[in-house]
Amino acid sequence: MEKKKAKFHIKTGDTVVVIAGNSKGQQGKVTEVLVEKERAKVEGVNMITKHIKPTAQNPQGSLVQTEGTIHISNLMLIDPATNQPTRTGRRVNDKGKLQRYSKKTGEFI
Repeated sequence: MEKKKAKFHIKTGDTVVVIAGNSKGQQGKVTEVLVEKERAKVEGVNMITKHIKPTAQNPQGSLVQTEGTIHISNLMLIDPATNQPTRTGRRVNDKGKLQRYSKKTGEFI
């Protein structure tokens, strides 16, 4: 049986706030959504240190700070109209397409 592609409340480019975990309260822009793992990378949030092996170009090796992923359920969308975190829903717009809307204001996002 084939697994259906999940629809998330968050897309690449959205501004979100972290609502749980070590980075709770931090805001940032979503740079990547990993659909199969249900995780997202958020700019400047959940920073991890990666060890880079020495190579011919970089004989010293190094430590690099990069963003780790955060589970989608720990992120909440920031409504662009009010700059407040909001839950989202889907409803049909005037063109007949499903579109996200803010449950706080009722406006389409």
